[in-house]
Order: sequence, then C-alpha cells, then structure tokens
Amino acid sequence: MTYKEIQNKGEKDLGIVIKNCWIADVKRELGLVTKTAHNRISQKEVKYPCPDGPIKEWLLNILKVQ
Repeated sequence: MTYKEIQNKGEKDLGIVIKNCWIADVKRELGLVTKTAHNRISQKEVKYPCPDGPIKEWLLNILKVQ
C-alpha cells in the first residue's frame, strides 16, 4: 500500500488526514523502513511522531496486514 492509498483510506475510515510522518513513524516502529530520508535532520529524533491513540492503532493494523 502506498502512502497516498493509506492517506485516502484514513480519510475515509477516520475522517482525518493522515500525515506522511505518522506513517513513516509507525513503519519505523514495525521495522518496515530500510533507509533514512536524505533530508532528515536527526537520525535519532522524530520531529512529528504519530500520536498515540486511535490513529496509531489504526495505522498499526493497516501496516501489519502488508
């Protein structure tokens, strides 16, 4: 599933716009990211982590299926 597909599904299911950084944060948590973005400021810090709660749970469920 692409980021755009995840965002569209999030808007349909949750009624909110899912940020790219939230998707990347959850993917990192699940070990699905193999490289780091070239423009990332800090390798150890995440500027906009995915908020805990229903959004994160929804993303975890969507990305685990892949």
